[in-house]
Amino acid sequence: MPTDVGHEIADALGTLLRRSTREQIYRRLTEGLGEAVDEVTYPVLSGLARTGPRSAAGLADEIGLDRSGVTRRATRLEEAGLLRREPDPADRRATLLALTETGRQAIEATRQRLAAHIEDSLASWPPGEARIFARQLHRFVHYGPFTEERRSG
Repeated sequence: MPTDVGHEIADALGTLLRRSTREQIYRRLTEGLGEAVDEVTYPVLSGLARTGPRSAAGLADEIGLDRSGVTRRATRLEEAGLLRREPDPADRRATLLALTETGRQAIEATRQRLAAHIEDSLASWPPGEARIFARQLHRFVHYGPFTEERRSG
């Protein structure tokens, strides 16, 4: 595979992973979901939806924030009824963050919005091309250069 393809993919990933790009996406996804759900708190909700209950430190590692940042955001979300703190069954001294039903509904709404936004942006693509892109992106994410096996190998 020519190196220019690698550079092209790396450039596209760089754009997608920029903080400003993520914040713009999060802002659009969370619009109108209430004061507590915004581009700042969305990563905490989304991370908990992916991982299930986690400690603030464990979630911080997952979403790329520091523990105190997660704790501050979690407090806002807890006050709004979107997450709760519960004892860790493995260590009663520790606390886990967990989504409430309202929190799960908020995440479901954002996922529906994201899927609709992606589908709208692909509507002008030739028939079948979006499906091929989806399969190839899935393949790249799950079997590409950033998988656990590749990192540890």
